[in-house]
Amino acid sequence: MKAAKPKLTFADVGADGQARLLDMSYGRLVTGVSTVPISGVAFGYWQYSLGLNPHGMWLWTLSYLLAGVAVRLQHVQYRRDRDQYSSEQTLGKWLPIVNRVAVLHGLGLAATGVITAGRVPFEFTLLQAVIITAILAANASQLSPVLGIYRRFANAAWLPCMAIAPWAFPDHWLLVLPLSGVMLFTLDRQALVSHGFFLTQIKLEEDSAKLAENYRLAKDEAEAALRAKNQFLTTASHDLRQPVHAMGFLIESISRRNQEPALQPALQDLQQSVQSITQMFNSLLDLSRIELGAQPVNLQTVALDPLMSGVATLFREEARSRQIDLRVRLSGGRALVTADAMLLRQSMINLMQNALRYTQSGGVLMAVRRRGSDWQFEVWDTGVGIAEDDQQRIYSPFFRPEHAWRIDNAGHGLGLAVVARCADLMAASQGLSSREGRGSRFWLRLPAAAQITEQRPAAREQNLLLAEHGETLGGRCLVIDDEPQVRNAWQALLSAWGVETACAASANEALGLLDGGFEPQAIFCDQRLRSGESGFELLQALLERCPEAAGAMISGEFDSPALAQAEQEGYLVLHKPLDPVALYALLSRLLPAVASNYS
Repeated sequence: MKAAKPKLTFADVGADGQARLLDMSYGRLVTGVSTVPISGVAFGYWQYSLGLNPHGMWLWTLSYLLAGVAVRLQHVQYRRDRDQYSSEQTLGKWLPIVNRVAVLHGLGLAATGVITAGRVPFEFTLLQAVIITAILAANASQLSPVLGIYRRFANAAWLPCMAIAPWAFPDHWLLVLPLSGVMLFTLDRQALVSHGFFLTQIKLEEDSAKLAENYRLAKDEAEAALRAKNQFLTTASHDLRQPVHAMGFLIESISRRNQEPALQPALQDLQQSVQSITQMFNSLLDLSRIELGAQPVNLQTVALDPLMSGVATLFREEARSRQIDLRVRLSGGRALVTADAMLLRQSMINLMQNALRYTQSGGVLMAVRRRGSDWQFEVWDTGVGIAEDDQQRIYSPFFRPEHAWRIDNAGHGLGLAVVARCADLMAASQGLSSREGRGSRFWLRLPAAAQITEQRPAAREQNLLLAEHGETLGGRCLVIDDEPQVRNAWQALLSAWGVETACAASANEALGLLDGGFEPQAIFCDQRLRSGESGFELLQALLERCPEAAGAMISGEFDSPALAQAEQEGYLVLHKPLDPVALYALLSRLLPAVASNYS
C-alpha cells in the first residue's frame, strides 16, 4: 500500500513564506476589526427602535471604532518593519502581536452577545448569532494562512457565546449548545483545509524559486565555463595552430620533392587530411569568436553544394559505423545564396550533429530546395523527435528536451542555439517541424544570390598547379619564428620551391643574419616570440634595414592589438595554419621566378 504523503506544516515553509502568510492573515484581521462597527450601528439602532437601552451597544461600537484606528496604525508600522527587517525578525516581533489582536477581536465579537443576552427579543439574538457565525465562516478561509491566528480568534469569539447560551436562548439552549460545538469543529476543519492550500502554494513557489535559482546558477556556471573555454582557445590559438601549420608545410615539401607516382595518392590524402583539420580547427576557433560576440559577418555569394558535400564527408564515417543511411540531395550547382560561409558551414555542421545524435536507426537526409526567391537548406532525420511543448524552446541556450537526458553524448544544449545565433547574424530564418517518436526536420532559409562567373582554372587550382609542376621560385626569404619545428617546416618548403631561406628565433639572430650579409626580399615574422619581443616591432625594424623587401606578420591569434595596429598601418597579416598554396601565390608575386626544373 502506498504510504500517505505527509502533510505540510507552517514550519515546513521558509521564513519568507511564513512572513507572506502572516501578511495575508494580518491584513484580513485589520479589515475585520475595521468593518465590525458597522454591525454595531445597525444593532444599536434596532435596540433603540424597540425602546430598549442601546447604550451598551453604542459603547461597544465606539470601542471597536477606536480599536480599528489603532489596528490600522499598528499595521502601518508592521509594513515599515517588513521593508526594514528580515523575515525572521518580522516574524519574531509581530507574530505574537497579531495573535493577541486575534484574541481581542474574538472577545470583542463575543461581547455583543454578553451585552444583549436575556435583554432582547429572540429574533435579535438569533440574528446576532447568525452574523457571528458568518464572520467566523469567512475568517475560516481568510485568516487561515496562519492557522494559529484563526483558532485564537474563533475560540475567543465562539466559546464565550456557547457559555452564555442558556441566557441568550433560555428556551432552546439545549439544542443550540451542541449545534454550536459542531459548528466550531466544522469551521476548524474548513480552516485546516484552507491552511493546507495556502501552505502548498507557498511551498510550490519556494520550490519553483529554488529550481529557478539552481537553473540560474547552473546556467551562470555553464556560461562561465563557455567563456573560459572560448578565452582559452582564443589565447592559446597561437600554440594550438603551430603543429598544424608546420604539418601543412612539411607535407607540401615532401610532395614537391617526391614525384614517385606510387606516392602521389598517399600524399594527396595527407594534404586533404591537413586541409580538413585546418578547416575544422578554424571552425572551432571561429565558433568561439561567435560565442564571445567577436565574429565579424562577411556576407558574400556562397555555393551550397560544395559546402554540403564537405559537411557530409565529415559525418559519413560516423553514419556508416552506426548503420545510419546518410543521403545528400544537391541542387546541381544552382543553389547560390548570400551568406557568411563560415557561419553557414558551422550551422550545417551543428544541424547534422544534432540529427545524428538523436537518430538511433533509420537515416538522415541533407537537402537543398528552392523556396520562392530563397534557397532552403534542410536536415531530415528519423530520430526521437521533439514534443510540441519543447519546440518553442529548442533554440534556447542550454535547453535539452526530456528525451535528450536518456541519450548518451546528448550534448549540452548549445548546438541549436549557435545555429539560431548564426542565422540571426546572417539575417536568415530558421525553423523546424517534428513529430515525437517519428523524427524532425530543421531548416535554414537564405536569400538567393546572383550567378558566379566561372574562372577557368579556379585561382586556387591554378596556384596549386604552379606549386606542383610550374615555375620554381627564386629569391631570398627571412623567417623569424621561435618554434624549431615550424622553422624546419619553413626551411623545407621554401627550399623545395627554390627559395634561399634563412630562419631566426629572435631579433638578435635576425639582425645577426642581416649583419652577416643576408639580404632578404621577403620577410615573414611571427607575432608572439618566446623572448618577449614584439613581432610587429621586429618586422618594422627589419623592413627599415631592408627597404626593398616586402614583409608580413604571421600569427595564430585574431584579436591581438598588435595585429590590429599592423593591419591599420597597411602591413600584411597572415593567420596560421597558413595554406601552402596561398603562400606560393604570395611568394610568386614577391619573389622572382626562375626556369622550372620540372616538366
